[in-house]
Amino acid sequence: MEPIRIKFNTADRPEFVKELRRRVNAYFKENNKSKHANTNMVIKTIFMLSIYLVPYFLVILNVTTSPLITLGLWILMGLGMAGIGFSVMHDANHGAYSKNQKVNKYLGYLINIIGGSSVNWKIQHNVLHHTYTNINEHDEDLDGTLMRFNEHQKRLKAHRFQQFYAWFLYCLITVAWFTKKDFIQLKRYKKKDLIKTQNTTYKKAFSRLVLAKIFYITFILVLPLIFSSQALGLTVLFYFIMHFTSGIFISTIFQLAHVVSETDFPKPAIDGSIESSWAAHQLYTTANFGKNNLPLSWFVGGLNFQIEHHLFPNICHVHYRKISDIVKSTAQEFDLPYYQNTLLGAISSHTKHLKQLGKYDLA
Repeated sequence: MEPIRIKFNTADRPEFVKELRRRVNAYFKENNKSKHANTNMVIKTIFMLSIYLVPYFLVILNVTTSPLITLGLWILMGLGMAGIGFSVMHDANHGAYSKNQKVNKYLGYLINIIGGSSVNWKIQHNVLHHTYTNINEHDEDLDGTLMRFNEHQKRLKAHRFQQFYAWFLYCLITVAWFTKKDFIQLKRYKKKDLIKTQNTTYKKAFSRLVLAKIFYITFILVLPLIFSSQALGLTVLFYFIMHFTSGIFISTIFQLAHVVSETDFPKPAIDGSIESSWAAHQLYTTANFGKNNLPLSWFVGGLNFQIEHHLFPNICHVHYRKISDIVKSTAQEFDLPYYQNTLLGAISSHTKHLKQLGKYDLA
């Protein structure tokens, strides 16, 4: 059975989002700032690409024969994968990196060189996650039988231990991307008629996906297997360690923004209606963390300011810290929540949330 159509309450404090947008727009106008990338963002882009590509070429050029140093290079590549995803591809695929949409388009394709699919990502993230945040059977970030992320999902016996095994599964997220997930998703999106949201057809999207996977596996695994002086088994092992490194960072950051004890997982009424407006819904379902952790904010592309990102996905993340005070004060004026925590506090909250859902039927 197809999920019901979600309808947000447009009568719920419509003045909130109008006033918030007015204040944020005024900030950029008064400070003569662009909402898009600045010089620091360009430098970050070069850096993230470098920590992915430079170690790669050092590996295939056999600059070192030490297995330990080579392992370190693959781990750096894993950090580069996460950094490209957080700080470059993410903004580009939201159209936030540049006012030139061709720049956004081609930088958005960077997800393909780290094993993902730009078409699938835009549908899952931009269309489903950002529209239906934390709504079961609509936000695909909550999907999965091995994990129970919200109280509306069926609880299984194995979920009693999910706060322990979750971290292992998080390591596998990018492995799932490049193997089966993208193909399964694309077929599902065809069935749901979502591919048209990306101005393409299933045939074109499938052909590009196959070509992207062939390029990726050749680039990232076949060439190192051919040219690296390391044993074949070690190269394959290092390849998966790269993915584990990337996967744990990517999964954890996104989970801490939504799947924590503080956030809500609203259940639509029978007719699909939600009590809150879309903007208010984002505040009820999203949390910030590590606001004062500057290295964290820099590396994760400002995604620890997830509230600002959900309300203004078209603004480049380098501006989130500056507009966060505006968002917080405006939310408080309209009696709306503004959840925030430290990094360790958010990890603790996520773990506690998983533990509670594994033990109890809270719905």
